[in-house]
Amino acid sequence: MAAAVHCWALPSKLSALSLNNPSSAHLKPTAAFSSLSLSASISHNVFSSGFLLMSPVVRPNRLSIICKAALTKNADSAEKRARQNEKRRLRNKSRKSEVRTRMKKVLKALELLRRKKNAKPKEVLSIEQLIAEAYSAIDKAVRKGVLHRNTGKRRKSRLARKKTAVEIHHGWYTPAPPATV
Repeated sequence: MAAAVHCWALPSKLSALSLNNPSSAHLKPTAAFSSLSLSASISHNVFSSGFLLMSPVVRPNRLSIICKAALTKNADSAEKRARQNEKRRLRNKSRKSEVRTRMKKVLKALELLRRKKNAKPKEVLSIEQLIAEAYSAIDKAVRKGVLHRNTGKRRKSRLARKKTAVEIHHGWYTPAPPATV
């Protein structure tokens, strides 16, 4: 004779829970229901945010299992922390995006100036304004903790090197010879 399995006190969304085991009632209660299987209509993630308590009850002529499922509630402080983290993530994402956008503008302008055949030295002034805006965005991101200070320094250095390379390419700047000791 197969054991009867009853699951009481489950919420309506967990009604598809089933315990499958074709064993007989003469087995130990814990061994008889060692495998818990969920039907295809219920997600396995249902229990990730709560707990499932199964307690076997031995009755004459049958073995029953009482299942209680309860969702755990986050503490108020944890919920507040989650809200704060989400706000900060979006704010940081915005600042990083601004840094990338400003750097792309500068690099694109420098590349166009480098390719230009009859470029004039005064054209660098508009690019220097873009570089100043990019430096400001980078410094702000470093100050707010969005970027590491070495990352900020590296990015500013990259922009300065590109600008110097363009100036050297057009002959507007001649680097000083290295000092000999």
